[in-house]
Amino acid sequence: MKRVLLAVLSMVALVSAREEAPVLVPDVSQREVDIHYSFTGAELLLFGAILYPGGRVPDGRTDVAVVLKGPPQSILVREKEKLGGVFWANAGAARFRSAPAFYAIASSRPLASLIDERTAAIYELGLGSIHLSPAGGSDPAVAYRFETGFVDLRSRGGLFVTQPGAIEISKGVLYRARLSIPPRVPDGRYTAETFLIRDGKVIAAATRTIAVRKQGFERIVAGFAQNQPIAYGLFAVLLSIGFGWAAGVIFRRF
Repeated sequence: MKRVLLAVLSMVALVSAREEAPVLVPDVSQREVDIHYSFTGAELLLFGAILYPGGRVPDGRTDVAVVLKGPPQSILVREKEKLGGVFWANAGAARFRSAPAFYAIASSRPLASLIDERTAAIYELGLGSIHLSPAGGSDPAVAYRFETGFVDLRSRGGLFVTQPGAIEISKGVLYRARLSIPPRVPDGRYTAETFLIRDGKVIAAATRTIAVRKQGFERIVAGFAQNQPIAYGLFAVLLSIGFGWAAGVIFRRF
């Protein structure tokens, strides 16, 4: 009887704790982004509300972080080494099984002041906490060197972005942030994850999906390259030869 009573009390306490937790209600300005031949990027507005139990905003500060990422890719990263001071050659390589093609994070304050490294690693908050899933059993020091190099390359290419202080929170309830999608992103399924942070802990989270799709001629070419890679390669070679021959004829005439 005592065990049954304890089990019931535990369930009641768990339900009460869940009911007392705040709830995030997020949304995005665009659920679909179409890539045309003239696509120069897109700016997304990520916004939403924080619903507190009883409608009462607690004392103290609550922060918000938003992560826009996707789709995962298998990436081979090569390391270059200069030989004889003359030319560069491949010196090593590492493969990552699930590296995001794009990753952007915005937060109401710098992440270092909001969460510790363990929490950042659990929720993939920050460029140093992205789960890349390195393949094989390489040395941890070597894997770390390739990971940092890969993140640096993506950051310089505008595909990995961090924006501390970019989220505005109004009266502790409404929040909004703007994140830009560069023109070089691949199509696929992207996720916009919102995290509510208080006292160094993530106390609520919610996710919305965004579809980035090629349209028109770009969609036809992408589908042809994916479904018929050999034919696409031969066509590209023949097209290059044709353009080279035509350019030669034109220059000979003039």
